[in-house]
Amino acid sequence: MDADFEVPYFPRSLRPVLDEALSDTRVVAILGPRQCGKSTFAMQHEDDRAYITLDDDTVLKAVLADPVGYVKALPSKVTIDEIQHALPLIRAIKMAVDRNQRPGRFILTGSANLLTLPKLAESLAGRMEIINLNPFTESEKEQLPGAFLEHLLEGKFEREAVGQAAEFPADELPRRMVMGGFPEVQRRSPMSGARWHRNYLTTLVERDMRDVAEIRDTGEVTKLLELLSHRTAALLNVTNLSRDLKADRATVEKYLGILERLFLVRMLRPWSSNESKRMIKTPKMHFIDSGLAASLSKLKVGHWNSKRTNFGHLLESFVVQQIIAQAQWTDPSLRFSHYRDKDQVEVDLVIESGQDVWGVEVKASESITEKDGAGLRRLAKLAGKNFRGGFLLYNGSMTWPLPSDDRFMAVPISKFWTL
Repeated sequence: MDADFEVPYFPRSLRPVLDEALSDTRVVAILGPRQCGKSTFAMQHEDDRAYITLDDDTVLKAVLADPVGYVKALPSKVTIDEIQHALPLIRAIKMAVDRNQRPGRFILTGSANLLTLPKLAESLAGRMEIINLNPFTESEKEQLPGAFLEHLLEGKFEREAVGQAAEFPADELPRRMVMGGFPEVQRRSPMSGARWHRNYLTTLVERDMRDVAEIRDTGEVTKLLELLSHRTAALLNVTNLSRDLKADRATVEKYLGILERLFLVRMLRPWSSNESKRMIKTPKMHFIDSGLAASLSKLKVGHWNSKRTNFGHLLESFVVQQIIAQAQWTDPSLRFSHYRDKDQVEVDLVIESGQDVWGVEVKASESITEKDGAGLRRLAKLAGKNFRGGFLLYNGSMTWPLPSDDRFMAVPISKFWTL
């Protein structure tokens, strides 16, 4: 392959997490969207580990014909790619690791969330550790530690004087959003990247969706994804989706569950507090990859000013994804939600660790005003003594505390690719 078109490999920030898991756990499952780099991540770990892909139909037929016999014949350390194609293999793996309990025997990769299959999760309980791998974060693209979330949680962001802050081209942020994080897209032109995203969905719908659920009409699922791409970062409204898709509510809810299981969208639950009875209880829907959402909704870098509302929603999903991805190596126990009440006051992302609460608001503008902190002030009041800080992420270049409350910091979104 021409070097100009090789898929780039960036070291993954989850490497230490994988190393530790393999040192003390018999089975490690790397789960995430198809084509996000799971196979490469697994193969980069050890040169002497055997590799099998169930995307190969010949291999798949042999596995399904005799799962137990196939596993018995495997080398001592093996990676099995796309395990969702052959779920009967799980029981055979359980039997194998019960006989030989040496850690690090199996790496499984999957483009479907195995934890949504109760019998499967139960069969490997105590034997398997899950690692969630996302498309590349902006910090991984720059081969940086990915310390944004750590800075946020530990209060490391400090005021920057004029001249200290990094400056970037005006189209830097929309360019990164439209590209997204899938490895294959990183060296493609915007037009080629959009084609790849569309082909990616076609392949995924025709193959993976049939493995995780019985789908009556794959065309309906594709249409639903297109509808959702215009609604990313919006409150989920199943009634409106049912009307626009011309499908009943139960069908739409089933499809939404499948899209979650395949790591295409994420439902961000509402934050709740015993002190408030006026909260909206509806989840927010976010695309996991901003580039995929941009391609489906036909957003281009040149639309940054003319379609600011659309880009504002896409930006919120972009920020939510960066933070949740960084949590995998910063603190996997963190909990994420959103806040919105009946007064239309909202906080885009609420982060919790134990009783501690942080709030994150996202703005596409290059400047912010006092009114932009309204949601954070409401959250701080409701969280009370548990509130640890609020952050307004914006498209500016300087970090500074809001004059009204030094618990609130304005932080450039560019910190995602500079820390």
